[in-house]
Amino acid sequence: MLNVYPDSINGNVSGLIEFIKSYTSGAFSSIYMLPSVFHSDLDRGFSVIDYDLEGTMASKEDIRELSNMGLTLKMDFVMNHLSVNSPQFKDILEKGEKSEYKDFFINWNLFWDGYGQLNEDGVLIPDKKYTDKMFFRKPGLPILMVRMPDGKKVPYWNTFYQKVECDSDGNERYLGQMDLNIKSELVWDYYREVLKKLALYGVKIVRLDAFAYAPKEPGEKNFLNEPGTWELLSKVSEEAKVYDLKLLPEIHAGYNEKIYEKIAKKGYITYDFFMPGLIIDAIENKNGDTLVRWGKEVIEKNISTVNMLGCHDGIPLLDLKGLIPEERIQGLIDTIVNRGGYIKNLHGQKNIYYQVNSTFYSALGEDDKKMLVARALQLFMPGKPQIWYLDLFAGKNDHEAVRKAGKDGHKEINRTNLDTAYILENADRDVVKRQIEMIAFRNTCSVFKKAARIEFTSYDTILKIKWSYKSESAELTVDFEKMEYTINEKIA
Repeated sequence: MLNVYPDSINGNVSGLIEFIKSYTSGAFSSIYMLPSVFHSDLDRGFSVIDYDLEGTMASKEDIRELSNMGLTLKMDFVMNHLSVNSPQFKDILEKGEKSEYKDFFINWNLFWDGYGQLNEDGVLIPDKKYTDKMFFRKPGLPILMVRMPDGKKVPYWNTFYQKVECDSDGNERYLGQMDLNIKSELVWDYYREVLKKLALYGVKIVRLDAFAYAPKEPGEKNFLNEPGTWELLSKVSEEAKVYDLKLLPEIHAGYNEKIYEKIAKKGYITYDFFMPGLIIDAIENKNGDTLVRWGKEVIEKNISTVNMLGCHDGIPLLDLKGLIPEERIQGLIDTIVNRGGYIKNLHGQKNIYYQVNSTFYSALGEDDKKMLVARALQLFMPGKPQIWYLDLFAGKNDHEAVRKAGKDGHKEINRTNLDTAYILENADRDVVKRQIEMIAFRNTCSVFKKAARIEFTSYDTILKIKWSYKSESAELTVDFEKMEYTINEKIA
């Protein structure tokens, strides 16, 4: 699965199609297109205005062409929030209490009515006992104060980004991602409309972004509360079945919490957020024992995963809690930061932020041999491999992009757009060509199927992973000391 923004390669989806046809023959069977392909205004697409295609990025013909090329399409459904520039929120700003969407978003004061006291600014401050389980991603309360047509200011729940700007005349302009009220039937009408639209684009897999933030109850966690999270997932799943859509819930949680097991037991695909850190750990420590232990668990517990090295967010490391010792996790973080990566400081709570922002290539010290070993390991581990476009080109940390993005621009380190000149200059690099060859092998070799038997062998600095199906086999051998790999194929 190739993972891209619509403008990651050659400027738009049309340019992306040209790249796939020219350089990656046989390598990919699916594509994950990030949500800047839709109308959006912040967070590189994750602040969705609506799910119509952004014309500068893609046309319906482009999307159809991807399907015609045999690529299964995966796209995002951002369930927790919607942009302040969405038609629904704009209607509230225009009509206030008379808006049909007044309950579409979460009015903070109404949500907490009876659970706290109003302060002098007219904001209801919940009693501490009701917020003890909650974690807020930014300092202060997660609200955006919005001026209604009658001049009154109303706080709306806003988990992620918010900003108020004033022009020279004092008029307010809002930016932000406003949390949806999943108890509103209008929100469920909207959910159904989105799923239908995605299906009409030809989407087969829907990544549920930030969905675990959506269920909220006073006194409960505001992320992954139970049973609310599972009830929401079950209800959305029923709606998705109407359009034969597979759901991929996105949840970060420590290994010791076993959330990945719960998702698998409920029949969903899950992200393997453990593998990126485990591969770096294996390479840096020249030992694959923990990676093998995790691979065996995936098989034994029949966990259906999408795995990866890099992605649009960052390299997840705190997910490894309970899988490797915490001092080893900290060692990985320190190594990647020392190689130019960033770790976000969530208002002083660095230990809570679960990702380190870096390209995977830079996290490995910009070493071609390590990058090729990492890719080989990914392709032989159980799961469907998802390939970040920048990893494919062994992209380096983009510190200039971070600087230009300013505060909270840390993720831009791994989101560099590649133009035609860059593609032409770098497509013949050995580290690029060998990755594409490996990916094409993984995608086309008949032994890589669900019914195959996967065997692991790990000793000293050697790791072997063998896939067998009937009389055919493919075996990867990695020598961490020499940082070399070999792939042997036996076809009947």
